[in-house]
Amino acid sequence: MIRGLPRRPAALAGLVFLLAEIAAAALAPVLPLSPALSGNIADARRGPSLAHWLGTDQLGRDTLSRLIWGARPTLLDTAEAVAVALVLGIAAGVAAGFAGGRTDRTLVAVSDVIMAMPGMVMLLVVLSIFATHMGYAMVALGVLLTGPFMRVIRGATVAVRRELYIDAARMAGLPERLIMARHVIPRIRGTILVQGSLLAGMALLLSTAVAYLGFGTQPPNPSWGLMIGDGAQIMGSSPALIVAAGGATGLTVITLGLLGDGLRDIDTERWGIPRRRPPKRPRRPRSRGASVTQGGPSMGVDDSSMPFDLLRIEDLSVAYGAREVVSGVSCHLRYGETLGVVGESGSGKTAIARAVLGVLNGGTVTGGQIVLDGRDITDIAGYTPDQRASLRTGYIAQEPHASLDPTWRVGSLIAESVRRHRGVSRAEARRITIGLLAQVHLRDPETVARKHPHELSGGMAQRVAIARALACQPKLLIADEPTTALDVTVQAAILDLLREIQADTGMGILLITHDWGVVADICDRAVVLRDGQIAEKGTVTELYHRARHDYTRELLAANPALLS
Repeated sequence: MIRGLPRRPAALAGLVFLLAEIAAAALAPVLPLSPALSGNIADARRGPSLAHWLGTDQLGRDTLSRLIWGARPTLLDTAEAVAVALVLGIAAGVAAGFAGGRTDRTLVAVSDVIMAMPGMVMLLVVLSIFATHMGYAMVALGVLLTGPFMRVIRGATVAVRRELYIDAARMAGLPERLIMARHVIPRIRGTILVQGSLLAGMALLLSTAVAYLGFGTQPPNPSWGLMIGDGAQIMGSSPALIVAAGGATGLTVITLGLLGDGLRDIDTERWGIPRRRPPKRPRRPRSRGASVTQGGPSMGVDDSSMPFDLLRIEDLSVAYGAREVVSGVSCHLRYGETLGVVGESGSGKTAIARAVLGVLNGGTVTGGQIVLDGRDITDIAGYTPDQRASLRTGYIAQEPHASLDPTWRVGSLIAESVRRHRGVSRAEARRITIGLLAQVHLRDPETVARKHPHELSGGMAQRVAIARALACQPKLLIADEPTTALDVTVQAAILDLLREIQADTGMGILLITHDWGVVADICDRAVVLRDGQIAEKGTVTELYHRARHDYTRELLAANPALLS
């Protein structure tokens, strides 16, 4: 992030100023400064001069020296309050926004109580009890600042938690705490940077205000608040003191704001705006890549030796609130087979896939049973991350870019899933990742692994999504409209790739689509949905040539090229 500062002159200037201020305060004991606690009364109330660059106060003490020494308690008090507010605000805000439900309601109620408190009055109450311990007051100030900060972080988290890449992380079996730490907080880092800078400015002003009122650091020791108070007394005859102390406070607040905005822009630019780079000569994939993608022996399965189906759905019903979107659906998927789920938008196709994956996001399974590889997973929504990971289900979304965390590099995203499911070292996960990218026919996989999702075309992003789905060595791959957002040429390539991978691994594919051309190209059997219920099901040949239901014939007629 620091490398982007030269492109943001205001933020760079702010950082330089803030670092210089902190360095001067830290090195005050060794700097060649005039005495800060004593002075010559004959030099009292002098303006700026070569001897006293910022003038003197009413006791003849050097203003610059007192300003630098006064920065020490002022900045330390501010840092303490900001640290408390950041830790509590981020933790509470992310937890409330991500967990929702009772946790959300409780934490929001606590923030409401904090925001209802008269901040300055509460701060003065604490100071009246601990008059000589400014640290307690700064902890209290940090808690008081937590309320509004937590609400902003919660709002940003709520906007992120429904993103498709969060569901992908859940399906990969990542614990909630890791999802929040690795995928939520990095995504809202810009909000944290901006709000944190505003928080720091507010804490600085409030800590200066209480020092102005005579709390905390006591004379003759300097602080910016005390210097502003001293300057106010002689402002008419010698304004240099209040200008210096007030100017340092105001300039620091402005600097914090500029730095926060600049860092936010740099952070967003890193993953949100394509960067132009000189073209590199493509490198051929390493030959060892293909050998690591299978993670061991072939996963091919002899269907005839299996006493049960890979996936069996019986009388499934799914509802969102009072609205039932799937009702009484029954179907099955054999090992090594591709089952298409066909229907118009809103027919319940995606709800079935999400019920199998346990990511209905507000919906519930109200009836029926889902059995995967002989294991009842109807209540998968309550599974632990380890239980989810053991199911070995992969997922490919309709919009590949939406399913990839924009703040992560492609290689890191895939390696995260590899380490979670295979328990390998970082180096081995990196090697397997390159092999997976090679398996999905991406040229120069090592270069692709270093890119962010926004730097990939739609076809490349979909191949990356497939590689990530393969990281768990899936028995079942659920593909939700995997070719809809792609052009015809790329669609054909993606379908060929899925067939190739299925032939190598023996996995079953549940394909959600509204495109009969895709069904004809890759599916063995298909289920036709209408308004959440099965209208018809059978082999692809039967549905094409001997469709029994009027709705199926209407869907086929909507694409006359298939019947010509």
